[in-house]
Amino acid sequence: MPGVTLIGDAAHLMPPSGEGANLAMFDGAELGKAIAANPGDLEAALAAHESAMFARSAAEAADAHEILEACLGDRAPFSLIDFFTGG
Repeated sequence: MPGVTLIGDAAHLMPPSGEGANLAMFDGAELGKAIAANPGDLEAALAAHESAMFARSAAEAADAHEILEACLGDRAPFSLIDFFTGG
């Protein structure tokens, strides 16, 4: 049975951070590059793509959680003001 590869919002389990469309476009481009780099071996292309995507997504998820904490955490709204002003 064939597997499923997700890209964009569906592939990134994190709170909203305004990066969904950017991640979707980048994921699609990177998936296309992986397929082109592995002609005739879709499984290798998907494995290479997913490995890079998971590593890249970890940093985006950490940033998303930081924004969520700034918006809804114990110090909100002051933490959000600090975020935007560099305080």
